[in-house]
Amino acid sequence: MFIPKYFEMKDLKEIKQFINDHSFATVVTTDNGKPVATHVPLMLREDNENLYLSGHYARANTQWKNLDDNADVLTIFHGPHAFVSSTWYDHENVSTWNYQSIHVYGHSRLLTEDELREDLKLLLDTYEANGKTWDNLTETSQQQIRGIVGFRIDITDIQAAYKLSQNRNDHDYENIISELSLGAAGDRDVAAAMKKLRD
Repeated sequence: MFIPKYFEMKDLKEIKQFINDHSFATVVTTDNGKPVATHVPLMLREDNENLYLSGHYARANTQWKNLDDNADVLTIFHGPHAFVSSTWYDHENVSTWNYQSIHVYGHSRLLTEDELREDLKLLLDTYEANGKTWDNLTETSQQQIRGIVGFRIDITDIQAAYKLSQNRNDHDYENIISELSLGAAGDRDVAAAMKKLRD
């Protein structure tokens, strides 16, 4: 991903938090040279200090067949984004777009059924607010594991872009935050990210 130096995020702790906060990602593979993408929730995990992502597809989604044998995979985690008007600057310039996005590259493999079961247990523990866990699912619900295919992506590279007007002077930066704070939810999320960046 092209990232000008102003906008490159290298803080691994921040990157990990962003991935956890924006875990519904786009997984991109290739099938005979043709790009294929699916939007799925993923979990960032650690194995002996090595980071990896795990998730699953419906078995009917044939993209899972591209995830075996150490395949190269790109995963995109999307954050908030917003239009920034040139009228918000104290000098003549052009309008732009602020955003946060992380690209994660890695090699994938399919999970065994036991690994998938453990992964689903963690997924339920993470997202089920009402205490529904794998162990208290009915046998019928547990048998639906046959309809999905689990995978993991061993991470080889992370590229994080936080394009949040870091190249602007303090006056413009604060004015952009003020204007975005008056906008829609996505605009306000970008304003909050900008505030956090210069706190």
